[in-house]
Amino acid sequence: MLEVKNLMVFYENAIAINNVNMTCKKGVITGAFGANSAGKSTLMYTISGIMLDIKKKEEMRGGERITVLGSINYDGADIINMKPSERAKKGIILCPERRRIFPESSALENLKIGGYLATKTQAKKTLEYVFTIFPSLKELQGREGGFLSGGEQQMLAIGRALMAQPKLLLLDEPLLGLSPRIEAILARTVKEINREIGITILITEQYARPIFPIIDYGYVLENGGAVLEGTAKELMENPDVKSAYFGL
Repeated sequence: MLEVKNLMVFYENAIAINNVNMTCKKGVITGAFGANSAGKSTLMYTISGIMLDIKKKEEMRGGERITVLGSINYDGADIINMKPSERAKKGIILCPERRRIFPESSALENLKIGGYLATKTQAKKTLEYVFTIFPSLKELQGREGGFLSGGEQQMLAIGRALMAQPKLLLLDEPLLGLSPRIEAILARTVKEINREIGITILITEQYARPIFPIIDYGYVLENGGAVLEGTAKELMENPDVKSAYFGL
C-alpha cells in the first residue's frame, strides 16, 4: 500500500531523514521507533505531505531551505510532490504529535471538523463508532477540547482522524505524556481499530514498550536512518532493541 524509497529530507545542510526505505502493507500495523530527533515526526510530515507546506512557508519567509528527495509510492503512484489535501482525499490522514485539537471548540465540534471529507452517512456512522471505542468522549462531547485531560484529548485526536475516513492512518507519538493506564487503553484501541475496520496504520513512538505487542512489522530509527527492521517478534528478541527499549 505504501512504499518509501531512498527518502531523504534536509533542513539546510542538516539531514533529518537519511535514505529511509520503508513498506507499510495493506491492513497491518507498522511501527517506527526512535528517540527524540530520530526523524519520526519528519517522516510522518513527509508521508502526509505537510512537509511540502512547511517547505513553502519557509521559502516565502526566507527561512531555512528544506529539500525532499526520494519517492513515496502509495497504491502504485509516486505522491512525493502531491499536495497534502490531495493525499488526504486519497485516504492518508495524519493524527499529529501533541494532539493539535481545537481547544476552544467542543469535543463534538472537533470531531465534526475532522469529518470534512466524509459524506453525511459516513460521518454519522463513524461518529457512532468513535463514541463506541471512546465512550468517555460521548459523555464529554459538549466540553471544550482545552478542558479535556491529556488522555481524553488524545482520544479526541484519534477520533477526529477517523472521521476523515482514513485508508492509511498515521499516528505520530500518540502516547506522548500519558499515564501507563491510558497508554495501555490507547494501544489496545489502536489494535481494535485495525482489526475491526481494517485501516492500515503507521505508528511512530519513542516509548515502544506498549506498542511493540500490537504491531505486525517495525523499524528502528536513529539519526534519521532506519537501522533495524523486522516483525514484532524479531525486534523484541533483538538484544540491541531489548537494551534500548526494555532495559534488558
